[in-house]
Amino acid sequence: MAGPTQDFWQQRFVSGQIPWDRGEAHPQLRQWLEQGLIAAGLELVVPGCGRGHELLLLAKAGVRVRGLDYSPAAVALARTQLATEGASDLAQVEEADVLLWQSSEALDAVYEQTCLCALHPDHWRRYADQLHAWIKPGGRLFALLMQARRDSAALGSVEGPPYHCDIQAVRALFPAERWDWPTPPYPAHGHAQGWSELAVVLVRR
Repeated sequence: MAGPTQDFWQQRFVSGQIPWDRGEAHPQLRQWLEQGLIAAGLELVVPGCGRGHELLLLAKAGVRVRGLDYSPAAVALARTQLATEGASDLAQVEEADVLLWQSSEALDAVYEQTCLCALHPDHWRRYADQLHAWIKPGGRLFALLMQARRDSAALGSVEGPPYHCDIQAVRALFPAERWDWPTPPYPAHGHAQGWSELAVVLVRR
């Protein structure tokens, strides 16, 4: 498999080398909740959920949420946080490969923050097809697209994670015949590593 292995991610969580972790839910998720775009009663999945900060926030808002992660250590950390906060009734965590996992029912929404940029681009097409299969028509994909362009990209190098989620590449992965796109410009959130994330909400056709 091209890109990071399960052991790569496992070692990061075991050692605590997870500099992308804010220690709390992403501010854009809070905004989507405040705007009512995500509300109580929805069925939502968070692929690549990590320590589960977003799961906790969503569960407290009354959202039925399931987190998926490739790393057993991340799953354990997320489950512990949810149990400690008494949020396990609405939030569950599953160890899963997002390229293989299947939902037992069509989802209202997916919150995509760190999974696409963590996958090698060789797997992006498969992942995009998975998201389209998971979400029901009219459902939403809440996406934060990592902007991590490196100078080496000008010479064709592919570096990551995180992998740069070029907006044109993402448009090709989530084409207009499958998804309704909002009109740009899109809100950008600064990242601690000097990158940024574009916030986009797509509606599944």
